[in-house]
Amino acid sequence: MTTENKSQFRPVAVPDVELNGFWGKWQDAVCDSTAAILLDRCEKAGMIQAIDVNQPSPGIVIPIDEKWTGSTQMFWDSDLGKSIETIAYSLYRKPNAELEARADAIIDMYEKLQQEDGYVNAWFQRVQPGKRWTNLRDHHELYCAGHLMEAAVAYYQATGKRKLLDIMCRYADHMITVFGHGEGQIPGYCGHQEVELALVKMARVTGEQKYLDLSKFFIDERGREPHFFTAEAIRGGRDPKDYVHKTYEYSQAHEPVREQEKVVGHAVRAMYQYSGMADIATEYHDDTLTNALETLWDDLTVKQMYVTGGIGPAAINEGFTDYYDLPNDTAYAETCASVGLVFWASRMLGRGPNRRYADVMEQALYNGALTGLALDGKTFFYDNPLESTGKHHRWVWHRCPCCPPNIARLVASVGSYMYAVADNEIAVHLYGESSVKAKLKGGNVKLTQHTDYPWNGDIRIDVDVDVDVGGTAEFGLALRIPEWAEGASLKVNGETVDLASSVIDGYARLNRAWKKGDVIALDLPLELRPQYASPKVRQDVGRVALARGPLIYCVEETDNGHDLNAFVVPQKLAGHRTKTIEGLNGAVAVELDVSREDASGWNGSLYRTRPAEQVPATVTLVPYHLWDNREPGAMLVWLQTGK
Repeated sequence: MTTENKSQFRPVAVPDVELNGFWGKWQDAVCDSTAAILLDRCEKAGMIQAIDVNQPSPGIVIPIDEKWTGSTQMFWDSDLGKSIETIAYSLYRKPNAELEARADAIIDMYEKLQQEDGYVNAWFQRVQPGKRWTNLRDHHELYCAGHLMEAAVAYYQATGKRKLLDIMCRYADHMITVFGHGEGQIPGYCGHQEVELALVKMARVTGEQKYLDLSKFFIDERGREPHFFTAEAIRGGRDPKDYVHKTYEYSQAHEPVREQEKVVGHAVRAMYQYSGMADIATEYHDDTLTNALETLWDDLTVKQMYVTGGIGPAAINEGFTDYYDLPNDTAYAETCASVGLVFWASRMLGRGPNRRYADVMEQALYNGALTGLALDGKTFFYDNPLESTGKHHRWVWHRCPCCPPNIARLVASVGSYMYAVADNEIAVHLYGESSVKAKLKGGNVKLTQHTDYPWNGDIRIDVDVDVDVGGTAEFGLALRIPEWAEGASLKVNGETVDLASSVIDGYARLNRAWKKGDVIALDLPLELRPQYASPKVRQDVGRVALARGPLIYCVEETDNGHDLNAFVVPQKLAGHRTKTIEGLNGAVAVELDVSREDASGWNGSLYRTRPAEQVPATVTLVPYHLWDNREPGAMLVWLQTGK
C-alpha cells in the first residue's frame, strides 16, 4: 500500500503538445468534421434554443421518464460543455473563425442565462425553475456544471478567452455558499459524479484553493450516514426506496469512498468518481484515498475489465454485474466508460509514474474508447461489443448523446495524457509522433518524439533544453516500458541503458544533466501475442484474442468471409505477416496461418457424432478500434484456439 507518497505529477496543458502521425490524423478528423458536427446536432436537438433567453423556452422536448422522474434533456448543458471543450482544442490545432464564433455565441448565451447569484442551468431555469437543488440524486445538476467547468478551462487554455471561465467561477463561488454543513447549506453531492474532477481543473488554472476544497467536500461526504440521498428524498416528499435502481451502489454512494473495495454500479459514474478521488489524493497528498483507489483498481482490472479496456458489461444499469461476467456479443462497454477509465488511469499517475496504470490507460484509449469514433469523425458507437453478427453499426446521434463529445474531447486533448510533469521530472506515459514543451526547475525543456507508433515500435526522442550554448539542464526523465514489450531496449546518445537497473515501477528513470541534441532511442518490439482469459470468464473458455503492441485485433467478415467462429488459432503463432489495408489510414493488419472448421460435410444435419474436420486457412486481423469502418459485416475478437 502507498504510504507518505509526496509525488505530484500533473498533466501538461493541451496547447503545450503538438501531435502528428497516428494521433495527428485522428485529431484532424475531429477538427475537420466532429467539432462542427457536434454543434450542428446539438442545435438540431434544440440545445441552443434551450439556453437562449431571447427565444421562448423549448419546454420538455424529450419526455420525462416517470421511473426516475427525469429526462435526458436535463443533460443538455453537459453535451454543450463537452462540445465546447472539443471545439476549444480543435481551434488550437486548426484555427476556424466560423467555429470559434459559434462557440463564442453559445458562451454569450450562457452569460445572459446566468442568474445574479451565479447559478446557471438551462433545465432548472427554463423548464423547471422551481426545482433546483431538490433532487441531486437523479437530476444531474452538478454533473452538468462540471462539464461546463471543464469546457471553460479548455476554452481559456486554447484561446485565451476567459468569459466562460469567469461564468463558471461565479457558479462555483455560488456552490461554495450552497453546499456545506453550515446553517441553511446542503450537505450533499451529485448522483452522477463529474463536478469533483472539474473543480480540480478550475483550481489548477485559477490557483484558487477554494475550488479544491469544494471538490474534496463532495468526495468526503459521499456515502456517509445519515445518508444524504435518503434525507433528500424524504424532504422532497418521495419514498427513498422508490427509484429506478433501488440501490446506492448504482452511484457509488453506498458507503464512504475510503471504505469502498468493490467496483459497482454505473460504470461512467464510477470512473468519474475515482478520477476525482485520485486528483484530490494528489493535491492533498492523501494516502487514504490512494489506498482505497489501489484496491478498487485491482478489483476492476483483475475481475471486471474486457481485454479491450471496455468496462460495464450490462445495458440495464450501464455498468457492472458479477465478477468475471464479460459477455462478448451483448457487451455494453460504453464508450464514455472507457473514456472515464483513461481519465482515472491518468490521474492515478499523479502520484508518480507506474506502469500498472499507464498500460491500462493505453489499452482503454486505443481499444475501448477510440472505437467509439469513426475514421472520418462523423459517426459514433455508444456501446462496444466484442462480437457482432453484422447488425451493430455506428450511429449519427442519440437521445442521450454523451459519447460523441466525450470521445471527441479525449482525442482532441490526448497530448495531455501522453506527458506529465513534476517539479523537475517529465514522465512520458504514451508514445506517438509529437513534441512537448515543459517548464522544470532545471529549465525549459522540449522533447520531440519521432515514431510511427503504434504501427512500429521504434521511438526516437530528441532533447532540447533552454540553456546557453554548451550548457546543460539537470532533470529526470521517466519512460514507460510496457509490460507487453518483452525484449525492449533503450539507448541515450548511442550508449545502452541497463533497463534491469534503471526501471522502477515499469518506467526507465533517467536522471542526468541533459543538453541540446541528446537523443534517446527506445525500441519496443511489437510481436503478435495471444491473450487468454481467466478460466473464470465462461464466455471466453477455449478462445484466444490477439494483440500487437497496445492494440487488440479482430476479424471482420469483409476480409474473411462468413462463419468467423470457424477459424481456429494455433497456440504457437508461427507464420504471420503484416500488411497495410487500403482505407484504414495506414493501419497495420495481420495475416495469420490458422485452421478453419469445414462445415461442408454435414449434409444438412444440425448435429452429428464427430467434430468438424479442420483445413488450413489464412485469417486477416485488423485493429479492433477500426472495425465497422468499411463494408458492414460480422466481427469477432475472441477466436477459437487449438493445439
